[in-house]
Amino acid sequence: MMQEGRIAAAGRKKNSTAPAKAVQPGTGPAFQQYQSAVQLLQQAKFDKALAAFEKLLATAPPELVERCRMYINTCQRQLERPALAFATPEERYDYAVSQLNVGLYEEAREQFNSVVSDHPGADYAYYGLAVLECMTNHPQECLAHLSRAIQLNPRNRLQARSDNDFQSMLDDPRFTELLYPEVP
Repeated sequence: MMQEGRIAAAGRKKNSTAPAKAVQPGTGPAFQQYQSAVQLLQQAKFDKALAAFEKLLATAPPELVERCRMYINTCQRQLERPALAFATPEERYDYAVSQLNVGLYEEAREQFNSVVSDHPGADYAYYGLAVLECMTNHPQECLAHLSRAIQLNPRNRLQARSDNDFQSMLDDPRFTELLYPEVP
């Protein structure tokens, strides 16, 4: 009789309902949607981020609702800001340099490229692109832009020789050849 009792008790343990596992905070589709929306915001894609946060708000778990509302407000404020307007290519260049100096490389690249596309003879914009490409570890692009800047204005060669922004290029023989060409 003792054995039957143990078997019956063991059976009851197997059939007993265990408490359901709670969903861990930070998991699930809502949190994945939230993370995607935050990434859009960080990439300054405010219109897409706004749409993503608004869509998420309808189904968001309570711990995300207030964050979504905050980010929706942030996106709306950013979208309401007036677009940047520059009176001269030099102003756009100065803005690009300021973005470069604070580490906003994609914004700087966009501004430098805008100057170059509107003013193909803007040697200073090519020089800025060369510095940017050096700082972002793109030596081939750096050399191409610096070469163009020197073609447009040979004084850029002298400036580059003493520019600390090109430190990472000093050991590259192509860089040395560009700055110190052999005299025939």
